[in-house]
Amino acid sequence: MSGTIIKISGPTVVARGMEQTRMFNRVAVGKTGLLGEVIRLRGGEATIQVYEDTTGLTLGEEVADAGEPLQAELGPGLLGSIFDGVQRPLNVMAAQQGDWIARGLTLPALSRERRWTFTPTIRPGTAVVGGMSVGITQETVKVEHRILVPPGLSGTVREILEGTFTINEPIAWLDGDRSLTMLQRWPVRSPRPVAERLPPVVPIITGQRVLDMLFPIASGGTVIVPGGFGTGKTVVEQALAKYAQTDIIIYIGCGERGNEMTEVLTEFPHLKDPTTGLPLMARTVLVINTSNMPVAARETSIYTGITMAEYYRDMGYAVALMADSTSRWAEATREISARLEEMPGEEGYPTYLATKLAGFYERGGRVRCLGQTDRQGSVTIVSAISPPGGDFSEPVTQSSMQVAGGLWALDSDLAHRRHYPAINWKRSFSLYTTLLDSWFQTQVAPDWPQLRSELAALLQKEEELQEIVQLVGVDALQDQERIVLEVSRLIREEYLRQSAFSEIDAACPLAKQYWMLKAQLEFLRYCQGLIKMGRPIEQLIASPFKTELERMKETLPDTCVQQAQTMVEKMEQELGGVKRET
Repeated sequence: MSGTIIKISGPTVVARGMEQTRMFNRVAVGKTGLLGEVIRLRGGEATIQVYEDTTGLTLGEEVADAGEPLQAELGPGLLGSIFDGVQRPLNVMAAQQGDWIARGLTLPALSRERRWTFTPTIRPGTAVVGGMSVGITQETVKVEHRILVPPGLSGTVREILEGTFTINEPIAWLDGDRSLTMLQRWPVRSPRPVAERLPPVVPIITGQRVLDMLFPIASGGTVIVPGGFGTGKTVVEQALAKYAQTDIIIYIGCGERGNEMTEVLTEFPHLKDPTTGLPLMARTVLVINTSNMPVAARETSIYTGITMAEYYRDMGYAVALMADSTSRWAEATREISARLEEMPGEEGYPTYLATKLAGFYERGGRVRCLGQTDRQGSVTIVSAISPPGGDFSEPVTQSSMQVAGGLWALDSDLAHRRHYPAINWKRSFSLYTTLLDSWFQTQVAPDWPQLRSELAALLQKEEELQEIVQLVGVDALQDQERIVLEVSRLIREEYLRQSAFSEIDAACPLAKQYWMLKAQLEFLRYCQGLIKMGRPIEQLIASPFKTELERMKETLPDTCVQQAQTMVEKMEQELGGVKRET
């Protein structure tokens, strides 16, 4: 069906004669067929959010309803691709038209010409249900793309083929002459169904010591990363995309500055996956929207990215979704709400902001996938937030904190001191800590939780002593307190701080994290014990143990573990020997 434009207001148009359309249906607006989405219905009038510049549209032009919601194309070929917020393939469009994209140009997200080798994993006569894998194709060298029966479809396989096919050619037929292809479509605003949601008891190893030790995130968890300008939100997300132990990365540039997105576009294709040595893009999908693109596309990009993440989750993969940043998405919802003349909430954001944020975060999780298997997958959401002026009391940060499982608060003072990652350990938290303790105890060391508690207590003690020092000076402290300050500084500089440009220290394995901290805390006990026996603090500060601890983070992991184990033994033996002498 079609209607006619009766009002144009920026990227929003109102069309008459749309009685049969539905909310969130996809439409083509005007002679050039600009892509839009229905965001309000009143009688026979539809308010449409257009995803392109509406300059040149005139009243009376036709609006054609596609009769279906905005959908994402899902199938082989997603990995390594660069899309905009409505899943137009930017690299393909650039190759065809250059740097400037003509209005109304729409191309399929996935190539219809590329052929994929399909190998069936079931036989004719097999009963299949939605979510069940019928075969595989090798999407990249390391990622096996599992061809799934679309959710809601079931039947008995009458015939299944083997060979090379395009994504829209039939690869199997079910009873009733229903065909299966390697291409699926799914409405971006609707979560894909799962068989069961599982508890978050398996961590995502990030390689960042301050995160893995103090504020771990579970596979399928959600964490927000708020911080002011220049505190390193994008750097943290790019480090996670490179080093986090996940199978698939979905990176959404949701309205960030053009120079940041340019950096992503130029650097990601050249980055190497440290675990495989292959290009990082071989397991990555980029969804890119910059600040000068239509606001509505910014809002939609979040849903496009999470839908692709859910698709790979349904194959049984661990997916990490990086949203940079949710603040730009919230600003888009604010502008759309204003154009709909809705009652504004705090700071002009819509009153339903918290509900929309919760709906997005709830699409993460660790699940048992659909189908007659025990296949498990997860979507872990890491969401950067850009509060104006670094004010965490603003609505987006507060609404996100109510539903997210973790907070990695970035601190401007730490960033100015070149302390990376600039995670404020006083404001940050993780609700997954106790749930993950048993995993760390069995997979790394039984006293992992104890070390974390000692580290947190030491940092708290340091803060209290620093307040005293600022009032009366360091000379007023006893030697036992001075050594606490000295070791705390050592831990802050050599353990909590990492260099993203260091080949060795950019990512730290768990065994190295554990033994580095164990040696540093043992050094504190060693010094406190010797001070009680009359050893001068100046001699302990100049100890060769301290020099070796300062060099540990730039030592190869296996060597570091051996050195730390040897050092702990030596300190225990030396301290025990001094005690026996006295």
